[in-house]
Amino acid sequence: MLEEISKAGRYLSQTLRLMVGVPDYPTYVAHMKATHPDIAPMSYEEFFVERLNARYGAKGRASCC
Repeated sequence: MLEEISKAGRYLSQTLRLMVGVPDYPTYVAHMKATHPDIAPMSYEEFFVERLNARYGAKGRASCC
């Protein structure tokens, strides 16, 4: 039961971060390792800048999948 509560807390926190626009770097890294193991993930700083550019409409947006 404690594990289920912990899991629910992680999902809630991820949802709240996404709602206010805070990017989720650990989820991105897990996605890259699972689906693109041959490509090195961006550093946290690169990821953060890329997410800001994607959110606020900078030119040259890259997308994944």
